[in-house]
Amino acid sequence: MEVCRDSIFEESYRLVLKFRAKDLRKRLMVKFTGEDGIDYGGVTREWLYLLSHEMLNPYYGLFQYSREDIYTLQINPDSSINPEHLSYFHFAGRVIGLAVFHGHYIDAGFTLPFYKMLLGKPIALEDIENVDPELYKSLMWILQNDIEGILDLTFAVEHSVFGKIESHNLKPGGEDIAVTDDNKKEYVRLYVTWRFMQGIEQQFLALQKGFHEMIPASLLRTFDEREIELVICGLGRIDTEDWKANCRLKHCTAESPIVGWFWQAVESYSDDMRSRLLQFVTGSSRVPLQGFKALQGSTGAAGPRLFTIHQIDCSTDNLPKAHTCFNRIDIPAYESYEKLLEKMTCAIVETCGFAVE
Repeated sequence: MEVCRDSIFEESYRLVLKFRAKDLRKRLMVKFTGEDGIDYGGVTREWLYLLSHEMLNPYYGLFQYSREDIYTLQINPDSSINPEHLSYFHFAGRVIGLAVFHGHYIDAGFTLPFYKMLLGKPIALEDIENVDPELYKSLMWILQNDIEGILDLTFAVEHSVFGKIESHNLKPGGEDIAVTDDNKKEYVRLYVTWRFMQGIEQQFLALQKGFHEMIPASLLRTFDEREIELVICGLGRIDTEDWKANCRLKHCTAESPIVGWFWQAVESYSDDMRSRLLQFVTGSSRVPLQGFKALQGSTGAAGPRLFTIHQIDCSTDNLPKAHTCFNRIDIPAYESYEKLLEKMTCAIVETCGFAVE
């Protein structure tokens, strides 16, 4: 599969939907146009990392953030502004399933109810707490208090569609059915279901279809929503102690200045920069479920391939170089910590692309 970095979303969309699902389950080989890198796993991880950032970007209107202060994603109910949106959701489902099938990760996180829906499980009131805490408090208050004579509710809700207020019945004839203490549990159950499925039924079914083309539903029955989240996204937070404990050193030792300075730089980085460093060296900003000991490298080698720090003999004016297929970073013997920090940060932020030596 050959794609151009500058049009990775549209080209990947065309190619992924062109192939039959059984062909996508074969060994995956990705090539970036104009680059000479050979894909032993690192190029595929880079492709999925870049593609997931484009595909899930709220700018494209397929997904949106569930809250302004928490960057978990949910399907955008207004995605139909793009007449081809269902085809794009089918594509998104295939990409997520393709990543899972080949042991890679999607660099994003969805709401917990999204994973429950993917597993075909019903959504409960408790699932709404982290997504919409104000609504959760309101619905809990209704359940815990007498509402007759206090709240004037019916089995209909109002919501905004492109700035226009519309009414939706939670059940047939809902606008004429009052909510009472006797039926409020049903009201809350229907409201919660509507909150997560409003306007996204067709989009979700298209995404689920694409996902199940790669990963049959029968294989998911043993998972719960937390487990499937880890399978799709990996571990988001990086444990630096686990990283150090499962790091291989080449042409250097734990006492070498370069190694000490490398970990000093890692400790000084923010969570975002640590993720970017990991992505720079391995092609993925995510850590496997089993931690750094399970990092995968070249598909031509059996078993995991540990993160490797390799001290090289070259000009210290050079930037560090990454070999994503082998999870290895080559670092010149810099004269000071400050120079290593400057050069490594520059390499992480400014460089991209693959080549063959």
